[in-house]
Amino acid sequence: MKSGLQRRLLLLLLMPLSLFALISIYFDYQAAGNAALLQDQQLRRLVPLLADSVVAPGRTALDEPVMLLAPPVEDFIKARDGFTGFRVSDASGRFLAGEAWISLVVPATAEPEFHSMEENGVTYRVVVQRVKTVAGELIVQLADGSDARQQWVRSVLFKVLLPNFLLVIAAGFAVNWAVTLALKPLLDLKDAVERRSPRDLSAIDPAGTPTEVRPLVASLNRLFHLVNDQAEGQRRFVADAAHQLRTPLAGLQAQVEAWAQAVNAPAAHGQVTLSADKILRLRSATRRTSQLANQLLALSRADASNIAGQPLQRVDLKDLCEAVLALHLDAAMAKNIDLGLEVQAAQVSGYEWLLRELLGNLVDNAVKYSVPGGTVTIRCGHARNDAGADQVFLEVEDNGPGIPATERAKVLERFYRVPGTAGEGNGLGLAIADEIARVHRTQLTLQPASRADGGVGGLRVRLCMSPAA
Repeated sequence: MKSGLQRRLLLLLLMPLSLFALISIYFDYQAAGNAALLQDQQLRRLVPLLADSVVAPGRTALDEPVMLLAPPVEDFIKARDGFTGFRVSDASGRFLAGEAWISLVVPATAEPEFHSMEENGVTYRVVVQRVKTVAGELIVQLADGSDARQQWVRSVLFKVLLPNFLLVIAAGFAVNWAVTLALKPLLDLKDAVERRSPRDLSAIDPAGTPTEVRPLVASLNRLFHLVNDQAEGQRRFVADAAHQLRTPLAGLQAQVEAWAQAVNAPAAHGQVTLSADKILRLRSATRRTSQLANQLLALSRADASNIAGQPLQRVDLKDLCEAVLALHLDAAMAKNIDLGLEVQAAQVSGYEWLLRELLGNLVDNAVKYSVPGGTVTIRCGHARNDAGADQVFLEVEDNGPGIPATERAKVLERFYRVPGTAGEGNGLGLAIADEIARVHRTQLTLQPASRADGGVGGLRVRLCMSPAA
């Protein structure tokens, strides 16, 4: 924005400056022409006086005549000392008096004639005339090296082009300073808008902006108000949807669980029992639907654009691991899985509820896909990266079937499940964990778990972050 306005202002200033320079050159040329015309007229008036300066002929025809310069001619030569001269020649052109360096020009008529010559880098304007004197018919020449038209190029260089060039350079610095100063409120407004988080839709104070920009600020404020209303409506919808979706699913699941228990109980007094197969399928579908709803809501909440404006918290990973372990103990015991902890004191800056969601999904996946009697371990602590810097890690390791190397990148995609995977699932657990990792400016790493016998198998999912300051 700033550079664009600078270019415009520079262009708008350089165009009239260039036009003024051309006009100045034109008038300077006209002035030089007028001065040259006056100079020609002066030379024309001095030629007869130069001829009258011949007061007597020489003793012989070969001797130079006796000359006594007329005062106007003498004053003219003294005023331009080094840039004037005269020559007196006889009718045949033989040099008699004056400066021999003045080239002879024999006039064709008795009228004064003008021509130009160059000597020692100086261009002279020369008037020549054939006149009758006391010494007979002579050719007199008067040269002047101060002709305005001959010096016009130098005059244009030093009086027009150079001053205008310096003026343009000075104008460039002045425009840059003036534009920077004049656009500072506008640039501050741009920086303030750029620094805003997507969730900060508060109105901009128009008092600190220039008058010309206030209509734009008012339009932005109206846009912020509309977007804020829309975002608030979406937040209310998500909250309402979460409540309205979770409540009936929880009730439905409770009733299905009760029916499943009734199916497993022996029939009494001739009562007809429900179909166990149908009830179990219904319970399984209800559980998947409830889990899917919860995971979709968690995925929506974990979206980076939704939490960019929320402040970071100091999260104790050891406490987090212990809390998540307690939540999954029942599920692990139901499958006779050894769910354990290997934790050290470690703290990071992040979003506690998101990291809890991430760890919960990893533990839930490990318990769900591990074989009965398997082992799942939750770990956190400090480690060194390849560059030797201290990092905090959070990981879940199991000795289940693992994930083939060719599938590890795909399982982080939403709704993707490894072909042939047994058990219930929606393919969102690792996708949610990966989204949360990106929110924390890191990524999940999936590797085979190390076994005590030296082999590999199962899966180890690790998240590395910088320690809290």
